[in-house]
Amino acid sequence: MSTGNAKVAGIASKPRKPEVGGILPGLLEWLSRNGYSVVVDPETAPYAPGCEVLSRDQMGQRDLRFVIVLGGDGTLLSAGRAVAKAGIPLLGINLGSLGFLTEVILEDLYPALDAMERNGCEVHMRSMLECEVMRQGETVFRHDALNDIVLGKGTIARLNHCDVYIDQVFVSSYQADSLIVSTPTGSTAYSLAAGGPILMPEVEAFVITPVSAHSLTHRPLVVQDTSEIEIVAKTDDEAYLSIDGQIGIPALDGDIIRCRKSKDTVRLLHFKGSFFDVLRTKLKWGQR
Repeated sequence: MSTGNAKVAGIASKPRKPEVGGILPGLLEWLSRNGYSVVVDPETAPYAPGCEVLSRDQMGQRDLRFVIVLGGDGTLLSAGRAVAKAGIPLLGINLGSLGFLTEVILEDLYPALDAMERNGCEVHMRSMLECEVMRQGETVFRHDALNDIVLGKGTIARLNHCDVYIDQVFVSSYQADSLIVSTPTGSTAYSLAAGGPILMPEVEAFVITPVSAHSLTHRPLVVQDTSEIEIVAKTDDEAYLSIDGQIGIPALDGDIIRCRKSKDTVRLLHFKGSFFDVLRTKLKWGQR
């Protein structure tokens, strides 16, 4: 966490989430009582008059002790990418439904904050995936993903064609609706829905998962996270590359998408329970 003397916390919220208005007064009071000044993102600002308003990217440039994320996993993915380089920890409060990342329920908000103040929270490091798009020898796009990158169809409903290389060794040509490259964190997201394996967050690997592959023999592939994954787009029209389902660009024929482990990590504050507790709760394992 921050080593500065000033105690500053950030709050990032899911847009158009009316519950935030009921949470903020008590949360701001707790932060003030514990000596924190507060900055908020534009989504939180309507419920936090008088607080300094910063974009999430600007939060990543400030010396914050932590950022409280009020929302679902999508909000945490966005905030995580924004503050990863600065190493600012995130405390995810689940106001959504599934919430693999925002695992603290609202009833545990203040116990979690109290534990954090006593250094009673663990910090879990989540690896990220750096994605670079090369077009005619030039880099036209570069971004980190916490969950996954997906090369999918554009506006026309056709199979997506691409060639995949691992460390410059040819793997296969894929014909599928989409191709997913996911981190361990992202293994419980789109990749899981497409039949990919669940990886524990500490596993040093990435998963390549085809979605509705034309060949039944194309199965999810787990590779070391020291590998460089190269995807060559083959399309007569236009495909689309998305980062965590939130940021993206069109992919053209011949574009090379290079994926490697990012040098940055996302720090998640963990309050209680294990990864398997989360799986049992969210996936209803063991319930009759």
